[in-house]
Amino acid sequence: MQAKTLVQFMTPQRKEKLISVLNKRQNDITVVLENVFDPHNISAVMRTCDAVGVQEIYILNTKIPPHKKWGAKSSSSAAKWLTVHQYENAEDCFSSLRKRYSAILTTHLSSDAVSLHNIDLTKSIALVFGNEHDGVSEEIRKLADGNFVIPQVGIIQSLNISVACAVSLYEAFRQRSLAGYYNEPKLKEEQLNQLLGEWGISEIDE
Repeated sequence: MQAKTLVQFMTPQRKEKLISVLNKRQNDITVVLENVFDPHNISAVMRTCDAVGVQEIYILNTKIPPHKKWGAKSSSSAAKWLTVHQYENAEDCFSSLRKRYSAILTTHLSSDAVSLHNIDLTKSIALVFGNEHDGVSEEIRKLADGNFVIPQVGIIQSLNISVACAVSLYEAFRQRSLAGYYNEPKLKEEQLNQLLGEWGISEIDE
C-alpha cells in the first residue's frame, strides 16, 4: 500500500531516474566495515557506495553495539537507497559473504599486501575496511583471502576510513566502467523487483 501511495506522487522524471540508477547497481561487489565507531564515517561510505552503484554494505560490530542510525549530514540519506546488513558475529558475517562473493580482501599494510591498482575489481569481491584506530583486526585478516593497500608516497601511511573506501570504490568504478559493467543491468530479477518496491516503484512498465 505504501509503495502504491509513493507511486501516485512520483513524477515520470523521478521514476525514470530511479530505474536508471537501479539498472547500474552492481550485484557482485560490496564493502564491509569492521567496528567503525563514528556513524558519520559509515554514512560517508554509504554515500560513496550509492555514487558508484554498490548496492549492499555489510557492517560488522563485534566490539561495539549495533548502530541504530547514521550521520545524516554526511550521507544525504544514502542509507535508504542501500541494502544494509548488520552483524555482531564475524563468522556469521563471513559465511554470508562467502555465499555471495568469490574473494574477500582486507585493507592492511603487510608484506604480502597487493596494490589496489593490481586487483581485478571487475570480479566478484568484498572489500573490508577496519576501524578508525586499529584498522582491520587479526581475526578478520585470518578469515579473508588476502590484503591490499592503497599506494601512497607520504610519511603517514594511512587514510581516513571514508577516504580509503572512496579511493578503492572509484578504482572499482573505473575498471568496471571500462569493462562495460554499467551498460547493462546486473541485478537479478528478484532483487530488482524487491528494490523497485522499496523505492516506491510498483512496476517498470506501468
